[in-house]
This record gives sequence, structure tokens and C-alpha cells, in this order.
Amino acid sequence: MRVLMISKACVRGSYQKKLEELAKLDDIQLAVVVPEYWQEKGRKIKLEQSHTAGYQLLIEKMALNGHFHLHFYPNLRTHVRSLQPEIVHIDEEPYNLATFHAMRLAVAAGAKALFFTWQNLLRRYPFPFSCMERYNYRHAAHAIAGNREGVDVLRSKGYQGPVTVIPQFGVDPEIYCPSPHDLEGVSPHFRIGYIGRLVEEKGVDLLLRAVARLKGQWVLSVLGDGPFKPQLEKLTTELGVGNRVTFQLSLPSAEMPSYYKQLDVLVLPSRTRRHWKEQFGRVLIEAMACGVPVIGSDCGEIPHVIGEAGLIFPEDDEQALSALLSRLMDDTETRNSLAKRGRDRMIQEYTQEEIAMATHRVYVNIMGHVH
Repeated sequence: MRVLMISKACVRGSYQKKLEELAKLDDIQLAVVVPEYWQEKGRKIKLEQSHTAGYQLLIEKMALNGHFHLHFYPNLRTHVRSLQPEIVHIDEEPYNLATFHAMRLAVAAGAKALFFTWQNLLRRYPFPFSCMERYNYRHAAHAIAGNREGVDVLRSKGYQGPVTVIPQFGVDPEIYCPSPHDLEGVSPHFRIGYIGRLVEEKGVDLLLRAVARLKGQWVLSVLGDGPFKPQLEKLTTELGVGNRVTFQLSLPSAEMPSYYKQLDVLVLPSRTRRHWKEQFGRVLIEAMACGVPVIGSDCGEIPHVIGEAGLIFPEDDEQALSALLSRLMDDTETRNSLAKRGRDRMIQEYTQEEIAMATHRVYVNIMGHVH
């Protein structure tokens, strides 16, 4: 199968591991179009070339770089004509211009096309995005949703074709792996971590109130940045826990495995808001891969990602979260058990190899409908 993928997400080197895993399959000839960089919230994410074996990485100029809905690749037609793909994998939301542009080129070339969506809240878009979205729904041979609620949204908006739930990217278990030491006896403090944006919907204020209830020796590390940070720092002072809570800016991806391994538990306390719901929670599978127990709220996709491999509490329930943290502080056996279950679940469901295999099954499904 000749596959042409279009993906700005694959500027990140770690995400390219999925591409290598796809390219290993005997029946796949893979080429991937990526931009030189992606401009996101004022930050330029430059292309990394970390995992490039076995497939063509095609670096293209992107028009309207940084505009989520309006960017596209002016020279994409050239690659469609030269490569003559049987499948065009558009790693973009169906309401974006990049998807519409690539879908039209695929249709004109007689190729089958699919798109990807994270969207788990029902939103209606104005013209011209609504027209592009309807066109993509009519002509897509398949859709991939990053979460279960994304399927419901697609159906509600009129997409009638086949859809499969697959996370966009997995984790490399050789890079994200447990420490050789046991969880017990490493530090006198119970080390709690949060990683992510510092915005109201992520629930870090809830986490601060929950840890303030804890007895015994604990520390909390908050890794990330965002507009809610000043309020959070003020809250730590008001709660009298400023000496136990540290705020740190995001780390390079290469340093993240070491950071995870310093934790006794990772918490993702997200809360649903009118405009947002947790779409996946990648930090969960990265922590699980490193043998770190996870606690998450029941917001969006979090319970489905964690499964039976971690602990879940109701959104905005600081008392319930505090009780779970207290339980793990006092019960090393449960922590070790959750660490093992988390690692096992990640290996079974969320490695780059597993994500690649699931994506390959979609390709086979598409080609099966052709013959």
C-alpha cells in the first residue's frame, strides 16, 4: 500500500517513532509531509529528525503557519502526483483547510483518504469551515478518533462512514521505562507530580487544596506554565503549603523520563468546562510507562486511558482526591501494584508499535473496501 501522510504533529521527533513502526510493515510504502516548523501559541516548534528510517520525510513549506484552521501545504499536489498514493492519511481535524485541501487532491487522484479528530465536544463551525467539514465527511473512506466521545461527535455532525478509536501517538517503552530501584525507600517524602498547562480547566487549584489536607511528609512538583500560574502561586501561600510545592517550567522531551521517575504518583485533576473536556491525557501513559502510579479525574477520556491501572476520582472532588493520595502514601504495596499494572497496560495498548499496528488495520480496512 502506498501511503502519503500529512502531519504537522510529526515535527516532534518522538512522534516519528510511529512512522518508523508503520514503515517496518512489509506492505507499506510510506511518505510523510511535515512542515519546517509549527508556530503554536507564539512558540516555534522546529522540525526534529529523530526517527526517519524506512520512509520518506518530505519537508514542505506551510502557508499560514500557526493558524490552526487555515494552514495548508501549497506544494502538496506535486507529491500526490509523483507518489500516486493509494491512501492519503490526513492527520488533521475535518473542519480544517489543510484537510479539505488534501481531501480534494486525494479525490482527484483516485486515492482513498482518512482524517483524524480529537474533538470530544459538539461544536458547530461557521462558513466556510462547515462546508469543508461536510465535504470531508462525504469523501473520507475512514476516520480515526483519538477518544471514544469523538465518535459520538462525528455521528452527531453527520459523518456516516467507518471510524476507529486510536490515540494519535503512543510512547516508546525503551525510553519511557521504570527505574531499576523499587518504589519503596527512595525518598522520605511522598512525591506528587502534575504536568501540563496551568489553566483553570486543568484543576491544579483542586490538587493544591487536596494536598493541603494530607498528613505526613509530602512534596508536590508542578511542571508547566500558563495564565493561571499567578493564582496558583497565591493559593499555595494561602493554604500554607508554599514550602512543599515547587513550580517549574516545561522540560525538553528528552528530560521527561527522568522527571517521571522521581515521582511516587502523577495526578491529572482535569475538570469539564463548556469549551473543553480532556481529550486524552498523554502524561498518563508516559507516567504509566515509567512505572509511576496515576490518579485522574473522571473528565473526558481519562477513565478510558487509565482503565484498571490507576485510580479515578469525581471531577472537582478535592476530598476524594485527597483520600486517594493519602491511601497511596500509606500503602506501598498498592503503589507497586499500580505501577506494574500501569506499565503492563501501556505495553498492551499504548506503545508506538501498537498504535502503528492499529493504524495499519485501518489501512487494510480501507483497501478491503476497494477490492
